[in-house]
Amino acid sequence: MDLDDQMRRYFGTADLNAVPPVALAAGLEHMRVDLGLEKDRSRRFALWTLMFTLGAAPDLDITFTDPADRNAARTLIEMTERLASEDE
Repeated sequence: MDLDDQMRRYFGTADLNAVPPVALAAGLEHMRVDLGLEKDRSRRFALWTLMFTLGAAPDLDITFTDPADRNAARTLIEMTERLASEDE
């Protein structure tokens, strides 16, 4: 999944600064629906990752039934937190 393509699909642009709040909310809702319908593990993980980056990801224990996917998501969260603490 190409990030810019996903941004355009859900928000109409790859520039989040150009997305009005109403369009952002609608795009996130569309993402929630697609996440619930997606069967492909890698696409599902990529979609969850984008939602996580935007601060709108559902709980990973509910989202991922496979323990490997949950562990990968936890690793992503830990890495993100580590990077954020380094920036402070």
